[in-house]
Parts: sequence; structure tokens; C-alpha cells
Amino acid sequence: MEIAVGSTNPVKVAAVERTLEPYEPTVTGVGVDSGVSEQPRSIAETVRGAENRARRALADTEADYGIGLEGGVARLEGVPGLSLIMWGATTDGDRLERGSGPTLRLPDRVADRVADGGELGPVMDDLLGTENVAESDGAAGVLTAGLTDRTQALGEAVACSFGPFVTDTYDGVWKP
Repeated sequence: MEIAVGSTNPVKVAAVERTLEPYEPTVTGVGVDSGVSEQPRSIAETVRGAENRARRALADTEADYGIGLEGGVARLEGVPGLSLIMWGATTDGDRLERGSGPTLRLPDRVADRVADGGELGPVMDDLLGTENVAESDGAAGVLTAGLTDRTQALGEAVACSFGPFVTDTYDGVWKP
């Protein structure tokens, strides 16, 4: 199984490799434009970025599936503050499925800077005194004290968007 990931970010590629390991895929990162802002600021924009990445990765390769992953921030109804969100999209060229990863409330000092126009990764790097936190544990790892990390969190979005392609329950056949 050949998988094209719509990013060359090693964390996103690793999330796909780790999550789909039981299927023994060959995973290739493909640099594509998400078609959304560097910091998506709604669920709709984050999902659109994941969809664009999936479609463009597949179109640029001979892979069986294209997978797009996108992190963003959003204000969620019934949830105080600004939240980190993660979405995945998977396509085989005919069908497009979407799934989300975890959602985490951002601390006020982070949320305020992001709400003022900052990007989450650089804001976190500045506050933590790090470089490229988005290519390691990510905000998810920092904000959960390592209970999860960016690779694992994005892996959940991979599982939820890829799952419909490997189960019969979406084809009208229910096999519990």
C-alpha cells in the first residue's frame, strides 16, 4: 500500500507511518500547499487544509491514498477559550473521508497571542525558549506534560479519516 502524505513535516509523516503500521504501508511525504492560512482559525478552514493536502498529495504521486493533516485553532461552542484542533483527510481519488484528532484548550497566554495573529508553533517556541516544537512534541505534548504528543495526536486524525477505507461498516454492511 502506497501512501502520500501532504507534508514533508517529519511528525506528520511519522503519524501516518505509526498509525497505519499494521498495513505495512510505504509512506512518502509530499510538499504541497494547504491552500489555507499558515494558522487555520476555524474548524472549516482546518478541515479544508487537510482535504487540500490529501487531494494534492495523491495528485502528485502514484500512491493508493493521499492523506492530509492540518492543525488549527478554533473557538468551540460550549467550550471556554481557544482550542487547538487537529483534522485529517484521506482520499483514494474517488472518496474523501475526514476525521479529527484531540482538542486541547490553549492556556490564556498562548491563546491571547494566537488570537492577536500569532501562529501557534512560533508562539509556543517563544514562550518555551525552543525551536520547531511543531516538529517534535508539539503543543499537544507540552500541554499534556507528555501524556500525548503531536505524532500520537495527529495519528488519531489519521485513524479516524483512514478507518472508513478499511472497514465494511461504511458500505452498508455492518460487521461488528
